[in-house]
Amino acid sequence: MDVQIIAGSASDKEYIKEVVSVLKELEVSFDIKIISAHRNPEELMSFVKNSNANVFITLAGLSAALPGFVSSLTLKPVIGIPLSGKVPMDSLLSMVQMPKGVPVAVVGVDNAKNGALLAARIVAIYNEKVRDNLINYMKKENEKAIESGKKALEDLM
Repeated sequence: MDVQIIAGSASDKEYIKEVVSVLKELEVSFDIKIISAHRNPEELMSFVKNSNANVFITLAGLSAALPGFVSSLTLKPVIGIPLSGKVPMDSLLSMVQMPKGVPVAVVGVDNAKNGALLAARIVAIYNEKVRDNLINYMKKENEKAIESGKKALEDLM
């Protein structure tokens, strides 16, 4: 399996759906698990250590311990998607301030799409089909941006 998605709470469902949508479109294999680093640390530890995933995507809000905890248990890349909460930026700051030796790649707050795309780029290093799908995806995104710009200019004229 390419990517293991781990969310800290069922309330993260909206963002999990965004990650899943991108990974499905790019034909990246994945699995989803909801495990709290705070409430279920032993289950999370066992799960990560026994995972055959090549990349982990973690979604967490508040103190956002999940990505750092996962990173401490594996040598595989860990991507953190900080989720907005009651205190703006708390999860982002938590993720980017990992101690030395516990790296987590972090995307923007609530930016599940970029988390999925970063994972796909890692997978594309060894999976030619995903690489080709990613190239096509990026071409489509470029075309959308060009069309959007043209429309904006037409509306201004």
